[in-house]
Amino acid sequence: MKSHRLKLLAAAALLAIPGLASAHRMWLLPSGTIFSGTDSWVTVDSAVSNDLFYADHQPGRIEMVKVWQPDGTPGRIQNGSTGRYRSVFDVQLDKPGTWKIGSEMSGIMGSFKVDGVEKRVGGRGGPPGANGMRQPPLTVADIPANATDVTLTETSARNEIFVTAGEPTRTVLKPTGKGLELDAVTHPDELVAGEAAKFRFLVDGKPAPNLKVTIVPGGKRYRDAEGAKEVTTDAQGVLSYAWPAAGMYWLNATLTDDKPTAPRATQRRMSYTTTLEVMTP
Repeated sequence: MKSHRLKLLAAAALLAIPGLASAHRMWLLPSGTIFSGTDSWVTVDSAVSNDLFYADHQPGRIEMVKVWQPDGTPGRIQNGSTGRYRSVFDVQLDKPGTWKIGSEMSGIMGSFKVDGVEKRVGGRGGPPGANGMRQPPLTVADIPANATDVTLTETSARNEIFVTAGEPTRTVLKPTGKGLELDAVTHPDELVAGEAAKFRFLVDGKPAPNLKVTIVPGGKRYRDAEGAKEVTTDAQGVLSYAWPAAGMYWLNATLTDDKPTAPRATQRRMSYTTTLEVMTP
């Protein structure tokens, strides 16, 4: 039950971010994405912040992060630590190929009324009780038979990065066919400034046409303008983007449809986020 509540809380936080007019964004920032040999380590920062890649709001949740080795089997996080504004952890890249690091979260959010009083499902939970502790969030199972105005949204969110030791591989890039995903036509660790990259976005394994994707360069703290670009996928769900300069970029796409799989939910809200490193030619 605790694990389920954690997933609800994490998914709620992720999916709320795009609706905050870009005020806060969740991100994973690797110390690098391209490494030589199999004796390297990558250090990853995880946070939610106002300015991208500058931790100033709240830390990410290490317990929700997983590692996939180049062959697709689970890897592990080491030296994890959570501070006031960010979490930090290491991954030892002891196998050649491309690794995936990130989180996949899902939950149900919404509301219902009982005798005219509105109650929330998912989210942060109820008000503090007699012991001063916040009440745990309600679940679908807590909705009584006499509830009215039931409005539920199925949520899912992916936030992932890719790092490569030696030659790039594609096993961990393979889509699962569930939810909103990135199908990398161009390998995410082979991005070069001035060259166009192509990414296909999928929903349940099918192309997502006319999907709006936001791309934001890091370093907003040191610029007058955010520099965000909104790009739309074509009829085949493919996005083509020429990187204007080298550096770290945050990419995010969100989509809402009426095809939930969870019982009683009437809509589905999906989010995909990644951090990409673009190299100089």
